[in-house]
Amino acid sequence: MVLLRSHIGQTLRAARTAQNRTLRDVAREARVSLGYLSEVERGQKEASSELLNAICTALGLSLSSVIFDVAHEISAFEAVKLVVVDAA
Repeated sequence: MVLLRSHIGQTLRAARTAQNRTLRDVAREARVSLGYLSEVERGQKEASSELLNAICTALGLSLSSVIFDVAHEISAFEAVKLVVVDAA
């Protein structure tokens, strides 16, 4: 099952770690609690569009680029299908 919040969280975490930034730093700049940001990154919370935009802004990303990356990732995930071949 594809969970949008999981893919968004992975994308945000990848961006943050690529920038060598801490959860605390990004949470402070986005004006969200450190715990909440951690839950968003782990796919446990689904951020509202306002909070998602604040997190993206704190990371220097556009919301559209994050959504594009997530859509591309989900599209690739959906394309993977297992085919069962009957050997009989």
